[in-house]
Amino acid sequence: MKSYLPLLILPAIALVFTLTEAQSKSQEKATQNMAKSANGLLLLLTPEQKSKALFAFADAERTNWHFVPRDDRKGVQLKEMDAKQKAAAMALLKTGLSQKGYTKATTIMAMENVLKAIEKGTGPVRDTERYFVSFFGTPPFAASKPWGWRFEGHHFALNVTLVGGKVAASPNFYGTNPAEIRVDDGGMKGTRALKDEEEAARALLTALTPEQRKMAIYDTAAPNDILTGDKKKITALEAKGIPYKELTKEQKKLLEKLIAVHTGNMASDLASARTAKLNKADKNKIIFGWAGEIEVGKRHYYRIQGPTFLVEYDNTQNNANHVHSVWRDFDGDFGEDLLAEHYASEKHGN
Repeated sequence: MKSYLPLLILPAIALVFTLTEAQSKSQEKATQNMAKSANGLLLLLTPEQKSKALFAFADAERTNWHFVPRDDRKGVQLKEMDAKQKAAAMALLKTGLSQKGYTKATTIMAMENVLKAIEKGTGPVRDTERYFVSFFGTPPFAASKPWGWRFEGHHFALNVTLVGGKVAASPNFYGTNPAEIRVDDGGMKGTRALKDEEEAARALLTALTPEQRKMAIYDTAAPNDILTGDKKKITALEAKGIPYKELTKEQKKLLEKLIAVHTGNMASDLASARTAKLNKADKNKIIFGWAGEIEVGKRHYYRIQGPTFLVEYDNTQNNANHVHSVWRDFDGDFGEDLLAEHYASEKHGN
């Protein structure tokens, strides 16, 4: 009997290749947009500003990241730029973020004025323009050689590495203090910059059965901060919580929605690539874990961990009104996986 199985399989294979090719083209477009924006900003900088902003790609500074106020942060800061330069710097930031992600980032920056009013000069320097841009590599930037850029300051950090038409954008950190602004200073009362990150997690936790919740809540005490901190290289945390495979269909949708909140901070091209990567690695191995109290306004922490990535979120400091949230890629932080692939290809003359 004649088999028609190959005819049934071929369209599916073609679809896979088409989607992969589309994702590849999308990544290439993203790298081109970033290179155009980066080179455009560099053309506007003075020689002195360039000397602050430019580093060799192999410089240790490329992985020297943090999310707290620092007096030794490198790069050229927005405060040193004129209006055109600032606009170009923010245009570069937009190439790495979705509109939601960009709004969160700029809201976090604006909150420096709120902290300044709350602390009345008793805390670190608070300045909405104390955010720094750095470049790693030799300009003009293009796909032919690896390069990268970073936009960083208090409570926001985006580390981007570009290699051979592909983009890696992690570590990516968002923080907000206060998590909810309860004062009138600056006209921002009621603002919750990372509202979605909390409410999507609570929606999933609420949907769990009592037995499932026992699995998900692995500790009644929340840690004081994200466990990975500003580490340059991370490994998987202990597998605690409830696995994706233990959830019902509707609960799985809620976990996927929570993950989408975090991937959705990235520009759509980068978010699609990130989602495809975690799906390929087997969603059934993703684990959602919660630590701390479940009452709104109390100290809490959660993490989402899969074979390739880790999301950490905590709201514990300042009487549980201070959020830290980060996306990490185990092999892809600072483009490590892309670089390994690139150098292996060069070694074999491909």
